[in-house]
Amino acid sequence: MSPASRAATHPPTAHPATGAATSLLDAYAPGARFLATPGRTLLADGPARPVPHGARPVDQRVTAALAEAADAGQDAPVVIGAIPFDHTAPAALSVPETLRTAPPLSSDPLIALPSATSSAPDWGIRPVPEPDVYAAGVASAVDRMWRGEFSKVVLARTLELTSPAPLDVPAMLQRLARRDPGGHTFALPTGPGRTLIGASPELLVSRRGRRVVANPLAGSTPRSDDLAEDVRRAAALLESAKDLHEHGVVVDAVHQALAPYCSGMSVPPRPTLTRTATMWHLSTTVTGTLADPAVSALTLACALHPTPAVCGTPTAKARQVLAETEPFDRGYFTGMVGWGDAGGDGEWVVTIRCAEAEERTLRLYAGAGIVAASDPEAETAETAAKFRTFLSAVGAAL
Repeated sequence: MSPASRAATHPPTAHPATGAATSLLDAYAPGARFLATPGRTLLADGPARPVPHGARPVDQRVTAALAEAADAGQDAPVVIGAIPFDHTAPAALSVPETLRTAPPLSSDPLIALPSATSSAPDWGIRPVPEPDVYAAGVASAVDRMWRGEFSKVVLARTLELTSPAPLDVPAMLQRLARRDPGGHTFALPTGPGRTLIGASPELLVSRRGRRVVANPLAGSTPRSDDLAEDVRRAAALLESAKDLHEHGVVVDAVHQALAPYCSGMSVPPRPTLTRTATMWHLSTTVTGTLADPAVSALTLACALHPTPAVCGTPTAKARQVLAETEPFDRGYFTGMVGWGDAGGDGEWVVTIRCAEAEERTLRLYAGAGIVAASDPEAETAETAAKFRTFLSAVGAAL
């Protein structure tokens, strides 16, 4: 039989991943729970058992909720949701009755198709605080560091966007996911009519069996549309003493937090680069072997949170500086989003490059790591660059 005859008799079949992940993305509607990671795509759009708030640590409450779901006859229950920056505040975690899963978005060829275009609303934008006030806060923090009060703090600012029409959250999610399909994209309910939506580049920690992986990011520079300039910025970031110091502090903290749980760890001596559509980041992949298989991914995440990449160091002093300087409640920003199963496996991601959506209002968040060598204008510009991830998804600009 000729090749042409064989092709006619046995037409080529589609790749098994074709459409599997994007079908879940397309099925998302407000109120559902969507999470895409480099390992899988998850969608829960039906009834769910909430994880109650209480005095016990959140990982213990999640373990109890998963056990209750299993006792009720649920097969392979999974928790999914978000935990605030203040881990003592109520979390938005639940165990869905049904959960659809697929391979990662990056493995689905259909993710390369552009998202549907729509007219951008005439956004009203209000920065909180104003850029010059934020820069003054950075300058004050730098002065205090030179006086020896602390060594790093991560200061954030927000943009409040108001639309004349109700928000189209599924369209925002489509644009975020298709722009960075290899990242961590999420849309999760955090209250009646409220959705936490974003595309984070930073894995806090994952656990699969006894393998533990953390990928701290610290030290950043904006991308450029000019290829030569983009490469120059990436190379400069790899040689920046200020950014390498900032990154090293975070990697050391991650190592120290995970070491008590691991029988062996691997920590590369120098960072590499990772990129999103808008930013270059210094990146280190820390791996380990879990000593006790009873320790869950969420327990590890709680041991890590908050890293110096989102808070500062020393942690208690950095928290105090944040409370004194930031004129807003962070809520879920710089908390964590993710999933975990009853066996302890899971993935938890740092909640950055995100916004909270409610009716006609979006609150966007971005922060920068401030060290003694920081320049207030440069750090303000860095937060503006980080806002671009979400601004581009909603058709707005500063």
